[in-house]
Formats: sequence, structure tokens, C-alpha cells
Amino acid sequence: MAENEKKKVRIRLERHLWPDEIQQRKRKKQVTALMIASLVLVFAVGFLLGGSLQPQALQSSLSQNESFAQAKLNSIYSIMKNEWYFGKEDENLEQDLIDAALYGMSSSSLDPHTTYMSAEETLAFSTSIDNNFVGIGIQYYSGTGLKVVTRVFVDSPAYEAGLQAGDILVAADGTALADLSSDEVAALVKGEAGTQVQLEVLRNNEPLTLTITRREVNTTVFGEMIDETTGYLQIMSFGSTTGEECGRYLDLMSEQGLQQLVIDLRDNGGGYLDALVSVANLFLPADTLIMTQEYKDGQTVQTLTTGGNRENIQQIVILINQDTASASEVLAMALKEQRDDVTLVGTTSYGKGSVQVQRPFADGSVLKYTNSRWLTPKGEWINGVGIEPDVTETLPEVFQCTLVSFVMEEEESYQQDQVSEHVASAQKALNFLGYATERTDGYFDDSTQSALSRYQSENNLTADGVLDGVTLQSLYSSVQYAWSTDKSLDNQLQRAVTILHEQ
Repeated sequence: MAENEKKKVRIRLERHLWPDEIQQRKRKKQVTALMIASLVLVFAVGFLLGGSLQPQALQSSLSQNESFAQAKLNSIYSIMKNEWYFGKEDENLEQDLIDAALYGMSSSSLDPHTTYMSAEETLAFSTSIDNNFVGIGIQYYSGTGLKVVTRVFVDSPAYEAGLQAGDILVAADGTALADLSSDEVAALVKGEAGTQVQLEVLRNNEPLTLTITRREVNTTVFGEMIDETTGYLQIMSFGSTTGEECGRYLDLMSEQGLQQLVIDLRDNGGGYLDALVSVANLFLPADTLIMTQEYKDGQTVQTLTTGGNRENIQQIVILINQDTASASEVLAMALKEQRDDVTLVGTTSYGKGSVQVQRPFADGSVLKYTNSRWLTPKGEWINGVGIEPDVTETLPEVFQCTLVSFVMEEEESYQQDQVSEHVASAQKALNFLGYATERTDGYFDDSTQSALSRYQSENNLTADGVLDGVTLQSLYSSVQYAWSTDKSLDNQLQRAVTILHEQ
């Protein structure tokens, strides 16, 4: 093993379906089983079966087993490399056979979180946690020709240049943006660090031109004041800079009168352990227990805070849902069990109680494997169970719909007396947007036709009361825009604010 492959361990706590695990599922083909171990020959057999401390008889038995295993593995690898018919269609056959063996060895029905990751998958995995890119640091809504800025991240190039939420993006470097796709807009706005982009925007119907210098931006956190004393802090993942990002937002909000806080951990699948600690430091006194890890041999290790908490924050509500997992569950339980002013609101969390570490290799690939389980400060293991909120609050029905239910074939359409999952999603979207229907079960009744016709008429669509792909996509877009720009529609957040004001 190369020297730079030794003693490199970084702890991650992440949700079950990061990009690496999606790739893992795609690679579970029949050839994986056949290749389950060409690499055992290279890395493992001698190490696991050898040893000078064994009795001679056992050594002889192990030596025979080792020889048989090596011969068998060599034979399978040679056959697949030289005789497998479909091997001629694989330009990188040797590497793919080795990768298949690695994926196979690290796959287990006992543990969906352990896997081998190629260099490309490792990079995608890290990027998904750190949420970093070279750009200007904004989020925007794209639909019906408008590109409306919904968020400007603190200390980003856009923030420093004065771009504001609500600004309408008109052009980038002279290219009109209204009719471009999100990917096309991103290609214009993103670029190399140190280069500039000139944005033309509309603010209160007044044109404004801003020149912004691109640089690397980390966007794992967003925060803002909701009212004079209440702040909102959304943590999207626990990346390398999450603690610093949280600190900056809390500093800014504290200057504006922060006394009580909503921490939004919905859809946060986890991240780095050290990032989790850096965030917990902001809310708990020094030397406070965050979690306990229990290893295979029964050894336990406690993780404690290393900093001091923000004493101006007196009440906290944490938002959780079914995709709140791993490190975000650790934080939620640490704050819940170690403070007396924390309330959990939402739905039951995912329930991931294991910890993964990474062993990197010289080619950029890694083995990510479970090395321990974690327990809450009071010794609870939430694996497979999740965290029950103190106050259960579900989102509107439309957010329980799948994305696929909003996608129709080009020639597909539905009208009165027909039944479809697409109709059900349209009904839920219409109700969310204020166009009342009597049913949400997918049966296209009179009330659905009436509501759909009104929506079409008010959104520049053919008002025929027929649900086609264009109308369904428009409904989806309208839901996303309303959700992004109108916090009153987020009933979980509104419940959290109400609880804070009652205390």
C-alpha cells in the first residue's frame, strides 16, 4: 500500500442515498458477482490468511487455502478478461473488472452505507456535501420567462456586489436570460475564479447593472431574520465550511436582534463529523456531550463540544422530516437532550445511527465503510426508528407527490371522468395554489375542470380545462415559485414561529 494511502481517515456521517450509493445500485449487475474478487488477490488474501504466529499445521492449511483462492481468483479474472464475449464492448475492461470486484466486496445487505467509490464518485460525493462551486452565490427561480433571485448567500460575490432577493435577472454579459434554461443561465453566470460577469437586473421595475467577480462559493447554510427577534437558519448539509457559515449568519442576525431561532434540518442527509461539532459548538457550552460512538470491539468514544454557545439565543425550534438523517439527527438529539428550550417540529426523521470513515487510495478512489454506531447523549440508538418530533406537522399534500407524477408524455392529456396519478398531482397543486378542488384522488371531476380552467386563464394558458403536459409543468413551476417566495405557505415553519412566540 502506498505511503500516502496510510493513516488517512476522515469521518463522515451521511444519508443513505448520496451519489456514491446511487452509483452503487446502478453497478449491481451480474458481472459484479462473477468479479467479486480479483482484487482480493492483490490486496487481501495474503494479509488476511498469512501470519507467522500460526501453528505450523494451521499455517499449512491456510497456505493451501490461500493457494487455492489465488488460483481461483486468477482464473476468474483471466477468463473474464480474455474469454468473456461481451468484454470486447468494454474499452476499459481491466479497470472495470477490478472496480466490479471492489464494488462487490464492499456491498452487503447488512449495511447499505459501506461501498467502494471511484475517484469520480468520490469527487461527486464530496461536492454534494460541501455544495461548493465557482460562481456568484445566489439561488433563483426560473419559470414563465422570469429569473427571480430568491436567495443571496452572505459573504458571496453577489452579496458583496449588492444583489438582493427579489431582483429579476435580465441579462448576463449582454445575453438575455428570459428564454434560457437553468443550465444555460448557469453556464453564463458561472465561470473561472477571478473573472467577472456583468448582470443586468430589474429592482422595483428599475434597471440596474452589477459587475460581479466570480470565486469559489460554499452554500451549505442560509439564514435570515423572520421578524424582529426570530431568526431562520437552514443547514443543507454538514460540509467543510458549515460551521463558519453558521457563525457568520448568527453574527449577522445577532446584530439585528436575534433572540430565538428556527433551525431547519429538513432534507439534510448529513456530512462531516467535524462540521457537526463546529455547529454544535454554537449552541452548547464547552465540554458538553454531543454523541457516543460504539465500535466493533465494544470500545466507546465520546464526542464533546470544544467551544461556547451563543447565549443570546434563548429558544430553538428544529424542523425535521423523513429525509433528516445522520449528522443532522445527531445535532437535533444533542440539542434536544442537552438544552431545555428546544422543540422538534415536523415528521419522523430517517433514522441512521451508523458512522462511516473513508480509506483513500493513491488513484483518488476510497473505501467508505461503517466503523461504529452512534448513540445520543442519553444513550438512545435511533437507527431504523428515527426521531419523533415533539409537534407533528406535515406539509401540504402536493409535497408528497413524486416528480415523475408531474411529467407527462407530449401527446398525453386528461379530461373529465378520467383517472390518473397526474390528475391527482394537479389537484393537489391547484389546492395549494388556492384553486379549490373537491377531490385529490386522481378522479377528474367537475370541480377539477373548473379549477383547472381558472388556473389556465390566469396563467396565459389555453383555458380548455384539459390537463396536458404544458399545464402540468406550469402547475409544478407555480408551486415551486410560491414555495420559494412566500414563507406563509410553509406550515411547518409557521408552526415553529408560533411555538417560539408562545414561549
